[in-house]
Amino acid sequence: MQLVLGLVLLVLFWALQIYTWVLWIRLILDFVLAFNPRFRPRGPLLVITEIVFTLTDPPIRFFRRILPPIRLGQISLDLGWMLTMVTCWILLAIIRAVPA
Repeated sequence: MQLVLGLVLLVLFWALQIYTWVLWIRLILDFVLAFNPRFRPRGPLLVITEIVFTLTDPPIRFFRRILPPIRLGQISLDLGWMLTMVTCWILLAIIRAVPA
């Protein structure tokens, strides 16, 4: 039983770790799209962009519904990405704290 729990925790840990990397890629893509609205990915970059947005959109949208973007004059501060990242970090800390 201990071995199964350890294996499940290891798989969860690495899945969350990879997901945090995907979130960082999402942040970079969001900045590229914000600074260059005419940017249209092509070829392999289009596939990567589609995968990244497909994986990260549901939790970011969930947090946007809970806490909508905050207007600061002409800009708005979207906390959806940050809340998703913090949630991943908390889950990673919990997984590390569980004795396997």
